[in-house]
Amino acid sequence: MSGRIGQRAMVLAAGLGLRMRPLTERMPKPLVPVCGRPLIDWGLDALQRAGVAEAVVNVHHLPDMLIAHLTARSSPRIIISDERDRLLDSGGALVKALPHLGTEAPFFVLNADTLWIDRNESNLCRLRLAWDEAAMDILLLLADPAAATGHTGKMDFIMGPGGRLRRAGSSREGFIYAGAALFHPGLLEGAAAEPHSLNLYFDRAIAAGRLYGLPLEGHWITVGTPDAIAPAEAELRRLGAAP
Repeated sequence: MSGRIGQRAMVLAAGLGLRMRPLTERMPKPLVPVCGRPLIDWGLDALQRAGVAEAVVNVHHLPDMLIAHLTARSSPRIIISDERDRLLDSGGALVKALPHLGTEAPFFVLNADTLWIDRNESNLCRLRLAWDEAAMDILLLLADPAAATGHTGKMDFIMGPGGRLRRAGSSREGFIYAGAALFHPGLLEGAAAEPHSLNLYFDRAIAAGRLYGLPLEGHWITVGTPDAIAPAEAELRRLGAAP
């Protein structure tokens, strides 16, 4: 199993990007440039550095533009999951893509609108090394708010002993979900490719005591609105990570 963990990935890229208007009136959100590089390429580059062989990318809003951009990539190899007829949300997207992702080994799940700068080693490789089949159904990459740019909401999770997670609720303490995870395909057994959120599986894993987290080493950035682009670019330049 260890050699197959995280060899495939799902990149969630089909959202409408309503908060990113007016930019998303003429381009899909994953193509919005940050330091001259489309948002989705920051995540795909992280997958490439981690040695991921294949990435499934779902498309819906202005899909032809995104598909045309992705055809230029050779690593990871891109497989398109076409949702132009109906948007399936994050959970339904995984179910639809499962034939490409496989039903045995855990795969990565990435949001297309978040990025991070690794401190030393790849954080995706760290997720892979931390995976414990006996204990985990999902392993989330988590950001410390003190090393994050662009986050304006509440905390997502509180980490207990050994990395087990629970919802943060109204607590101001805890971690932000960094938009990257290792996900066991067994959670999708019997699920239908109908619109539903990944939060359904997060909550099931919490109830079973099998949702775990790994704190990110480096700096995390989210770009959800046009106003978030300038701070993101400033932080990338400060970190020496701008192309």
